[in-house]
This record gives sequence, structure tokens and C-alpha cells, in this order.
Amino acid sequence: MSATPPGPKGLPLFGASRQYARDPFTFLTAVADAYGDVIHFDLGPLDTYMLTNPTDVETVLVSEASKFRKPQFQDRAIGDLLGDGLLMSEGATWKKQRRLAQPAFDVRRVSTMAGMMTDRTESMLSSWGDGDVVDVQLEMARLTVEIIVDAMFGTDLDEGRVRRVQENLEPLGARFEPDPLRFLTPDWAPTRENRQYKEALSKLESLVWDIVEERRGTEYGETPASSVPAGATGDDRPMDLLSILLRAYDEGEQTEQNLRDELMTMLLAGHDTTALTLTYAWYLLSQHPEAEAKLHRELDEVLGGRTPTFEDVRKLEYTERVLNEAMRLYPPVYVMFREPKVDVRLGGYRVPAGSAIMLPQWVVHRSERWWDEPLSFDPDRWASERTVDRPRFAYFPFGGGPRHCIGKHLSLLEGRLILGTVAQRYELDYVRDEPFSLRGSLTMHPEEPMGMRLRARE
Repeated sequence: MSATPPGPKGLPLFGASRQYARDPFTFLTAVADAYGDVIHFDLGPLDTYMLTNPTDVETVLVSEASKFRKPQFQDRAIGDLLGDGLLMSEGATWKKQRRLAQPAFDVRRVSTMAGMMTDRTESMLSSWGDGDVVDVQLEMARLTVEIIVDAMFGTDLDEGRVRRVQENLEPLGARFEPDPLRFLTPDWAPTRENRQYKEALSKLESLVWDIVEERRGTEYGETPASSVPAGATGDDRPMDLLSILLRAYDEGEQTEQNLRDELMTMLLAGHDTTALTLTYAWYLLSQHPEAEAKLHRELDEVLGGRTPTFEDVRKLEYTERVLNEAMRLYPPVYVMFREPKVDVRLGGYRVPAGSAIMLPQWVVHRSERWWDEPLSFDPDRWASERTVDRPRFAYFPFGGGPRHCIGKHLSLLEGRLILGTVAQRYELDYVRDEPFSLRGSLTMHPEEPMGMRLRARE
């Protein structure tokens, strides 16, 4: 095996950019099947190294994380969208932001959100009816937008403003699809795509500032007493993220740009991956009635028809396995990038500073090297006795190491409560005969509407 192979299945890799843009998922799979742990190719102007061994992934994300940073090409591509928010910042700035935001994601605070999550899910279900066909991706996205804004911004979004978020996500996502021509097109070029992107960005920024102004008219440092854990008083009272950021702003620790960047990051990243995980879970359950029946049995036994609570979540083991398996087969974040700050050795090869390192969840999660029958939907592969010998980073939907997703526990709680609440009431049947196709952007989206017919459970 060569560290610099001639190309996937004999094809020259100078065309890698076009192949990746045409279908990133087929491209990643083909390259991984043809070559080994470290694959070197040019992705547009980027000298790229793709890593497919969990040991190397762990080296980059955990054991030698200090040698790597978020790549500069992402700063250029996503900078005007997310700015210097928690997802994109580096070094001392990132450490300060992470420390500032952490109380909003404290386990005690997250545990208080269960009731809000199920209330909003029940509200969604009040508009559903037996026999209806819903686009489950849109429904899940609408629900998770409402939840993240309530949880982190401490406010409600009416239907019009939720729709405003959803309508402007499409032009934002289109900007980040893997198209080499788009990558080379300057931001100032008066293309239709650039105009739509800037208009969508402006509308979402306006929405964020509206929320900030509304919260400024309240006692934004306080959390409603109903959501405060027993015994928490004074400085121990948990606060939502916007409250924390506004206090830091008033104390001179944050600028308006900091506020904008953090809130845009939370609005966009805080709902999308959870909505997609649930969307893929509903699809997989619709294709595997035996797994769906097992899920229903667990919900009936544990809940007996009542709405799940935070205390129930630990008992919903199969529900959690369904979500884990959905994220394995369809990881919403399907590839991560890092950039070495110094020359490093990975998989026995020298990787020079400034290269792009690709960590593809799509490949590693589906590799027969780490998984039995990797393309099969098998939630029970997450039973403890079957995970003992599996490499730690054969599965990394939330990243890993010091920069793991700060909202991981919030997302997992949200996913289990929504799945449990909805699946008690309905079975969802995918309405199309053929499978859906995938579209790569910042996250992995279905290309077509995800129509599901609702069947009320007896």
C-alpha cells in the first residue's frame, strides 16, 4: 500500500474534487475500500489525508489534540456564518468561550429540560392525525428549533419565526455543498447563490438580534423557578446560554460580535444534528418492523402510555440503541477536518503541517473492519457485551477529546424523549418505494422530502 496511491480503483486522484462534489459518500467509500488507513489526495487546492483507522482518529482528536486545529479553509468558508463562535474558535479564545458556556449545558440544568422537551413534542403531535402524511425531516427540524431556542435562549418562537428559520436554512446549506467551482468563487461575486446566501444570513442575524432585544427587556439572569433543581440558589442557579452571554457582555467580557457568533452557532448547530438523527431513525424503523416492534414493547413496559420523564430515560435502553444505530449508519456530521500545526506521523506516514486531515464518520462507522454486517440496522449491536472489543473511535458522531460537542448530553436526552413520546402514539411508514438519496453540506441531509404516513397505535 502506498501513502500516495494513484487513485481509487485505478482512477487518477487529480479528479478527486469533481468526484467528491458529485457524490461525497460514494467517493469516500470507494477510496476507503481501495486503500488503507492513510489515503493522500488533492481535494481542490487542499493537500488532503484521509484517516480510516480509529487509532489514528483518536490520536488527532484526543491523545495529540494539541498538535491540531480547525483548518483554515473552514475559517474562510464558514467564517461569515458562524464567525468566531464556539464551533470555530481556537486557542485561548475557545477555552474562554467553552468555560463561559459550560454552565448552560450542566447536567443538572439539562435534566430540568425534559418536561419542556416533551411538552413541545406533545404540541407537535396535537397537529398530527391518523393517516396523515408528514415530511418528518421538516417536522423534526421545526421541533428541535423550538427546543434549542427555549433551552439556550430562554424564549419562545412563534410559528412565523420558526418558519423564518427553516426557510433560510436551505440557501445557507447550499453554500457548503462540496462543489469545487463554488469553493473557488469569491464571496463578492454577484452570483444568484451568493445573493441568496447573504439574504438568508441577514434574515437569521435579524432574528437573533430580535431575541436579544426581547431578553434585554426581562431579568435575563434568572431562570424560571419551575426549572431550577432543588437546593440551587444564588450563583448556583443554572442559566440559559443567552443569559450568561448577556451578563458577560455587560461586564465587558463579550462584544456584540461575540454575542452574534455564539448565538448563530447555537441556533444552527444546536438543532440540525438532532433533527437529522431522528429523521434517519424514523426511516430505519419504518424499514425494520421487528426493531420497531421491540421499541414499542419497551415503551409500553416502561411508560405504560404516559409521557416519558427524565427519570425514565435510563430505563429506555433499546430507545437509546435505536438512536445510536441511526447515528452510526447515517451520521449527521459525516466528515470532520483538522489541520496539523506541526509535522506529525499518522499511521506510519509523515503528514506535513498545514495539510487537511479528513476524519470520515461515514467511512469508519460503516467499515467491516470494526463492525459485523456494517450496513445492517441492528440496534442490539449496542448491547454492552457486544461493545467490549470495539475500538473507541470506531464511532464518533459527536467528535471527541477536548473539543467534543458541548451539546452531546442535551441532544441525547432530547432524542430519546422525542422518540419515546412520538413512538408511543404513532408508527411512521416511509411513503416512497425507493430509498432516499443523500446530499452533503455542513451536515448530511436527505435529498428528497421524507414523507411518512402516520398510523395511530392502538
